[in-house]
Amino acid sequence: DTLFNLFSFVLAMDADVKKENLSSVQKLGVEMTVRYGKYLNLLKEDAENGLCFVLMNCDEFLKQQQRNVVSSLCCLQEHYAGYDWFASSIFLIMSGDREKTLTFLQQFSRLLVSAFLWLSRLHLSMHLPVTTLEYGIHPVYFCSAHHVEMLLKAELPLVCSAFQMSGFTPSQICLQWITQCFWNYMDWSEICHYIAICIFLGPDYQIYMCISVFRHLQQDILKHTEA
Repeated sequence: DTLFNLFSFVLAMDADVKKENLSSVQKLGVEMTVRYGKYLNLLKEDAENGLCFVLMNCDEFLKQQQRNVVSSLCCLQEHYAGYDWFASSIFLIMSGDREKTLTFLQQFSRLLVSAFLWLSRLHLSMHLPVTTLEYGIHPVYFCSAHHVEMLLKAELPLVCSAFQMSGFTPSQICLQWITQCFWNYMDWSEICHYIAICIFLGPDYQIYMCISVFRHLQQDILKHTEA
């Protein structure tokens, strides 16, 4: 269901979009995305400019929905500290068509599931209470990742115990997976299935997906725990 208002914005002109305006993290992410897209035969030679165009327009679009928060935390500065893996995934799904990508993201931003799949969507967002913003913890961490830990205790108690012995939590791993849209963890077709399932069936399937991955990795996790 629609949860957020639809914000309109004017696309930047090509002359205004320069790779130099991106952060070092964004530049590295663009290079990786384009390399991966060409490997999958989804992108053409001029794809880098198109992706830069998408990322810079996403920044401008999401700025309209941000609060001013004074904080020394890196994650609460004006720009989203990480790379926008979700927008990049949609860019690949759209075979590098920047207009289709931006049209989809603008429409998608109205849905509740966008808060869970598109992490930069809620960066400094006016839709979050100020007290939540000031902690600098993304809602995906204390919603999705927290529920993964609760389910893990019931569904995979041995895996849960293995994490307790290791000294860090499953939620840390899940946040990494979710932030990167499972890039570098699953094949491209599986990443597309993950995005599609969550959009069509609801954000709770993000939790079930993480549990499924832990179930798939259970024997490896237990073997490493013994070693």
